This record gives sequence, structure tokens and C-alpha cells, in this order.
Amino acid sequence: MSDTAINLFDATKPDVREGISISITPTAEAKVRELIAGEEKPGLGLRVAVTAGGCSGHSYGLYFDESNDPTDHVIEAEGFNIYVDANRLPLLNGSTIDFVDTLQGSGFKVENPNATGTCGCGSSFTT
Repeated sequence: MSDTAINLFDATKPDVREGISISITPTAEAKVRELIAGEEKPGLGLRVAVTAGGCSGHSYGLYFDESNDPTDHVIEAEGFNIYVDANRLPLLNGSTIDFVDTLQGSGFKVENPNATGTCGCGSSFTT
């Protein structure tokens, strides 16, 4: 498996601004598939959310969701869908979702080039 992130931009989606992209690394994609398989609920997808809050202004949320909202941008990954609120796509443009496993802990990490600052734990950001 390659270490190169997979670009998940869906150019066929008409309501998405040209040039918006989100990527997921093969490591993160494999981890999502593993976790979804453990849930034993067909149709689960990964929701990537950005909400107001956190110590830096915006917080990331990654969680499993069974369906999408009509305002969602749906991205088809290998074996699951990724749901992103279309209004939040510009905040995530160019971001890469990765899964890291270190001595300090493991979890999903969002590398966001739009973040001008982050908090110490990395779960919130400023644009």
C-alpha cells in the first residue's frame, strides 16, 4: 500500500466550488474500514465536521454516521462514504486526514493548510 494520500475531491458534484479537495491517507482509510467493520452496521460512513468552539475557534469532529444530510457533500472512498457539510468544505480545502499511532497515543489527525493557528492538543484551529 502506498503512503500517498488519496485525493477525494468529487468533480462531478455540482454544488462544490472548483478546486476544493480533501485527501485521506491509505492508513486512515484502512483504519476507518476496520472500525466500520467492527460496528457491524452496513452503510456507516465517516462524517468530517467543523464546528464553532474549542480554544482556537473551530473544532474538528470525526465520527460515524449512517446517512447524509441533503446539504452534505458525499465523497466515495474505498468501502465507505465520507460526509462533509458543503458549507464547511472551504474550511477543509486541501486538508489531509491521517491516522497516527505513536507512543503518546493513536488517533485521527487532520492536517489543514487553512489553519493559521492551533491549540496545544491539535483538535481546534483558527483560520
